[in-house]
Amino acid sequence: MRTNLLHILFGIGFLVNFGLYAQEKEPQKVDFGYLIKNKADSITKRIKYVIGDTLVQDTSIKKRETLTDIVDAYAKDYKRLSRKNDKMYLYNEAVVEYGDMVINAGWIVVNNSTKEVFASGIVDSTGTYTQAPTFKQGANLVEPDSLIFNFDSKKALVFNSRTEQGGFKVKGEISKRQNDSIYYLANAKFTTAEDIDDADYYFYARKIKFVPDSKIVTGFVNMYIADVPTPLGLPFGYFPLTDKQASGFIIPSYGENRNRGFFLMNGGYYFAINDYVDLTVLGDYYTNGSYGLRLESNYNVRYRFNGNVALRYEKLLLEERGFPNFSETTVYNLRWNHNQSQKANPSSRFSASVNLGSSDYYQQSVNQNNTGNFLNNTLNSSVSYSKTFEGEPAMNLNISATHNQNTNTEVINLTLPTLQFSIGRVFPFAPKTGTKKGAIHNINLQYNVRAENRITTTDSLFFRPEMFEGADVGARHSIPISTNFKIFEHFSVSAGMNYDEVWTLKTFDQQYDEQLRKVRRDTITGFDSYRTYNFSTSVGTTVYGMFDFGDDKKIKAIRHVMRPSVSYNISPAFDQYYDEYTRTGIAGLEDEVVEFSRFEGTLNGAPGNNFASSMSFNLTNDFEAKVRKKDSTLTGDERFKKMSLLSNFGLSTNYNFAVDSLNLSPISVRGTLPIVQDKLAINFLGTLDMYALNSNNRRINTLNINNGGSLFRLTRANASFSYSFSNKDFQKEEEEKGGEEKDEEEYDSESYRNGGRPDNLFGSSEMMNRPNANKDAESDENERYNYAIPWNLNLAYTVTYSNNARQNEISSHSLMFSGDLELSPTWDVGISSGYDIKNKGFTFTQLRFAKDLKSWQMSFNWTPFGTRKSWFFFIGIKSSILQDVKYDKNRERDRTLR
Repeated sequence: MRTNLLHILFGIGFLVNFGLYAQEKEPQKVDFGYLIKNKADSITKRIKYVIGDTLVQDTSIKKRETLTDIVDAYAKDYKRLSRKNDKMYLYNEAVVEYGDMVINAGWIVVNNSTKEVFASGIVDSTGTYTQAPTFKQGANLVEPDSLIFNFDSKKALVFNSRTEQGGFKVKGEISKRQNDSIYYLANAKFTTAEDIDDADYYFYARKIKFVPDSKIVTGFVNMYIADVPTPLGLPFGYFPLTDKQASGFIIPSYGENRNRGFFLMNGGYYFAINDYVDLTVLGDYYTNGSYGLRLESNYNVRYRFNGNVALRYEKLLLEERGFPNFSETTVYNLRWNHNQSQKANPSSRFSASVNLGSSDYYQQSVNQNNTGNFLNNTLNSSVSYSKTFEGEPAMNLNISATHNQNTNTEVINLTLPTLQFSIGRVFPFAPKTGTKKGAIHNINLQYNVRAENRITTTDSLFFRPEMFEGADVGARHSIPISTNFKIFEHFSVSAGMNYDEVWTLKTFDQQYDEQLRKVRRDTITGFDSYRTYNFSTSVGTTVYGMFDFGDDKKIKAIRHVMRPSVSYNISPAFDQYYDEYTRTGIAGLEDEVVEFSRFEGTLNGAPGNNFASSMSFNLTNDFEAKVRKKDSTLTGDERFKKMSLLSNFGLSTNYNFAVDSLNLSPISVRGTLPIVQDKLAINFLGTLDMYALNSNNRRINTLNINNGGSLFRLTRANASFSYSFSNKDFQKEEEEKGGEEKDEEEYDSESYRNGGRPDNLFGSSEMMNRPNANKDAESDENERYNYAIPWNLNLAYTVTYSNNARQNEISSHSLMFSGDLELSPTWDVGISSGYDIKNKGFTFTQLRFAKDLKSWQMSFNWTPFGTRKSWFFFIGIKSSILQDVKYDKNRERDRTLR
């Protein structure tokens, strides 16, 4: 008996490879009550009659196996062995265990003569089919309604089987196991919905060939939505099933554009190169001749590095050739992000963040996945390698290439490359043991060098040989020497000097041409250098003030912290690096002597030719209060909490000893005023000038108060704040009870990577023809309706006042806002907009609507007005396996001829 049971269990083990993972049971479609009431022989005959001769008995003698573990078989009601029929019967909560394999069923019949095992549920007194069979081996679980397995032919019949493969959930009324890797299903349906028995959609096929972890091949298949057949069908179907990446075609979207005609968009091929890198090639084509090409690749080497590369190129034609409004535009964009794992090499690091291309790419591109990127005025890139050399003193090397591009002026600044090398602080007079005390012990010096090859070009010359003409090459060596000590116990003093040496490979000579009556500037190629030095010192302290009002007051105390500091800087005039030429006067005017330096216009500029001696004053204030809490049951210090009243309130100015007039620079005022603790704070800054203006609105050496005005002139002021809050901020009871913390905001990686904001003030990112799927719907239907409506709102306000030349105007004044409202767990609406209060008009506005339809996702994005007026509608299956089952429609924004 044990030998036969071993054959049976080994055969059923193949069902695990079949991968039948059941989710929920379906009402039986076989009269199991009739089957159970009859003998086991009649059960086998009935099944053979329904299915045919699929179970072929093999009477050949098999070599007996040796049991490697104890077989346990038991049942709640009875376990009976029939020697006459050569069968064993287990009834009610029947269990067979062998090693890590467990079979549970209401009814199990083991037939030794036919070498078959039958397992099914039982019908209880209410007529309900219960205790359907389950087979478990390790973490794998099989839960059909009933099963028959022939351990000799290795074939099986499974009724109402359920399995999940590659994201698909498959259910078949009758399943036949042909061999280890091929199964056939009759009257089967498959879907990506959570519940296959109550799926919101599924595909139905009468015949299916199923290869686990490989593919599903069907005959005629058509789509059902809410159990209603649709006209969407195919004569045959092929669905790959694999958890591994696989190469394949990407089906394009189609549509019509009023400016470019019919189009195919986002079609191409995905190359699964290997386990470390892939490649996606996508293209667009319009019937008027416009086209686009995109190459995207992701790579990842575990514990070493990861990144992605994207190259986009578009040739855009507006209207048809020969028409008066025809235009042709070529735009491109390159993005590269590379991150090195910290475990790869602790002493060296390579990273890259590249975003460069045409200045009008985000304004003109037809197919981009972030509508708010057109608001970015700059593109920035950086590729760097850093190396730390261990030892004493520490040394650091950094080599980088940077890129900065202004999309408005189309000016591009590049450094190819920048080399920086530094040696850490060295204390030559520090004691060998003990701490450093006094000015002598704390004397330290460093060494830094920065060498650059800087290129300034324009968008039209980018990547052309002309861009390298006029490149500036230079280096600056710096040796700072400093020390610090205390005087009178409470005053911290620091002093230092800095020695700089600048190298350059070209200089400029200037001469006045008498005949042409203009200055001629000649470039002198060759090595040249100059040296400068300066001295600075500063003294500062911290003063604390406490105003105590008593424990019985609502405000117990106010603390005032002041941090005054005074610094002095002096630098000589390096006029030895200056020459002069004489400009001949015109129409009786006197000749003018012009002083110049051959280093003007070089990478690091020219040294100063004026003596500098100035003193700076700075005062920073912080005001805090200790306020009584509302909870009257608290005692001791727990009764009070700290609250910021005014932080970083500072005043700073500078007095120049080296000039004869206008010695005092305008006073800068700054600070942060908390309105809602830890949530809302107003940042403000202003500039106050003591000097008056003349009739030409220029500063004169006369105090404003002596000129009939006030003590100070407010020349510039700015106030701004940003505030984010949501419904969770008003759930005070949950917070006090230690409720869950707010989930971290998931930043829009596409927008943020391209220089956008982490919030939605400038609009959200939206994949063209493939929007981001929202969170899955809640499984509990009750939670869909009984819940507090989640919402969030982000505000950003700024106002700037200008009065440098008596203009007395608000130069800028705007309010930006964005918000999202979850009407239900399946309905989301959002808005991003702003209002220019000065110019009285709305800024870029985007309305967002999204509906989670369980297995489907529907979204509608609408820009109702402005130059970006457009809309985009999408509905499709969320699962990536069936991402091509979708419908999308969009109205492209109007194009402006440039």
